Amino acid sequence: MATGQYLLWKDAQGEDFRPVSLTGTNLLNDRNLNKGTAFTEQERADFELDGLLPPQVQTFEAQLERVYEAFLSACSDMEKYQNLRALQDRNETLFYALLSRHVEEMTPIIYTPTVGKACQEFSHRYQKARGLYITQHNVDDMGSLARHMDAKSVRIIVVTDSQGILGIGDQGVGGMGIPIGKLSLYTLAAGIHPACCLPIALDVGTDNQALLDDPMYLGQPHRRIRGKEYDDFIDKFVAGVKRHFPNAVLQWEDFSKSNAFNNLSRYQQALPSFNDDIQGTGAVVLAGIIGAVKSKNETLGQQNYLVYGAGAGGVGVADQICAGMIREGLDPQAARDRIYIMDTQGLVCDNREELDEYKRRYAKPGLLLAQWGVQRACLNDILRHVPITVLLGTSGSGGAFKEEHIQLMLEHSDHPMVFPLSNPTANCEALPEDIYRWSQGRAIVATGSPFKDVHFEGQDYRIGQGNNVFIFPGVGLAAIVSQIREISPDIFTTAAFALAECVNEADLARGSVYPRISDLRNISVHVATAVLKDIVRRDPFHPLIGQDLQQHILSHMWEPVYLPYRRV
Repeated sequence: MATGQYLLWKDAQGEDFRPVSLTGTNLLNDRNLNKGTAFTEQERADFELDGLLPPQVQTFEAQLERVYEAFLSACSDMEKYQNLRALQDRNETLFYALLSRHVEEMTPIIYTPTVGKACQEFSHRYQKARGLYITQHNVDDMGSLARHMDAKSVRIIVVTDSQGILGIGDQGVGGMGIPIGKLSLYTLAAGIHPACCLPIALDVGTDNQALLDDPMYLGQPHRRIRGKEYDDFIDKFVAGVKRHFPNAVLQWEDFSKSNAFNNLSRYQQALPSFNDDIQGTGAVVLAGIIGAVKSKNETLGQQNYLVYGAGAGGVGVADQICAGMIREGLDPQAARDRIYIMDTQGLVCDNREELDEYKRRYAKPGLLLAQWGVQRACLNDILRHVPITVLLGTSGSGGAFKEEHIQLMLEHSDHPMVFPLSNPTANCEALPEDIYRWSQGRAIVATGSPFKDVHFEGQDYRIGQGNNVFIFPGVGLAAIVSQIREISPDIFTTAAFALAECVNEADLARGSVYPRISDLRNISVHVATAVLKDIVRRDPFHPLIGQDLQQHILSHMWEPVYLPYRRV
């Protein structure tokens, strides 16, 4: 999926080549075209590179060995992050080739958990411009900003206002690290060409006093705009995207819970868009639960669910679990009745004076609390009175799950599902090794952050990571290829069931309800193909009817390899 100056041509012999007009330092400074020391002698002559590079021509494999050696020499995860970002800024092809060879080792560096610290230290570690920074002062002039790039070639935009970064909250302009990281995963997993990806940070101020007090802070040094002022700004931004990036899918990322739901509902039909925190998280958790119930020879509708943390991610998880049960044939109200959600005030009930609208569909009758003899139900109260079989942590409260909670679950289930999903690692609701010990190895465990295998009583358990990267690249790729106008919630349910199909018996036997991230590319192809099939099936006039959809997906995926250049 390359466009503009990154298109491939074929010569008279049918061989691929890339036509290039840039020469000299302009070519070396183009991160999408730069080959560095791998430019051949002929290319060095043709593109006026003689004397601008060391004389020795290196092979691609030698370059990969050199940059991997540099990565390993870094003393900390942050140094490794900066090392990889610097490589990405000078040579995208080499960067993605390196990632593809070390997926398990490097994805925790370019995204969670390391990216959280990178966002916190953004202003002190800033390296090179990438993406767009939209403010109230320039939002009306997005056309001028778009002229700095091949705007019609942009196929995927990830945008954040940085208010709800992972589990660490408001990071101001530093939240730009999230769109950059997410788009790196789009290219790594789904083969979307880097030139088709655009990260955007909406700088609407920050309420993080430490940032406001920091003389090095690179964002606007004022409090966040809110209310109508914020809504009008978002309206202008969406209108600008529709006008100046007409071929793009928009992914909302790390907004506060209220803005996340508001933006999703307001603009879902205005342009092809989705919120990964709500819908991607929901889909990946549903996929893990599907795998878990499969290993127990049960169904989704036989479980009782407790979502501990009713933010955007938590309610998104509830929505997808509900959709999964409905797809299995359960009545919608019966499905909702099996889902309990908790926030900082306890069990969400309908007798609250103030209740967020997005939580209302899962609110339980206030009468329930009276029957239990409590004014607000804590985690222990719910586990004592409801046979919860699936406990999901989306709260960002590190260590919130205790041994007593797991013991209460064991009274109702031989193999309870316990998923402490919060990121980064410090915010995880419980450590996997503790859950296995508390449950005598009977619990089914998955996490949001990467954890090493756990050895308990002679058995090795692989900790499956409920990572959204298993979902959003495939969904985004299918949306781009199909040119869909609206990304409906059921697309994510389809993606969840497709991801669950990627979990094999060997994974389940080792306690993992997710596949290995090393197989990310194949997983993304499977998810994208399933989603594309669903899109085509629903549209009797879709131009892709009758085509080999998996092959069509593969034909749109870019591979990080050097091709011969010819000057034009």
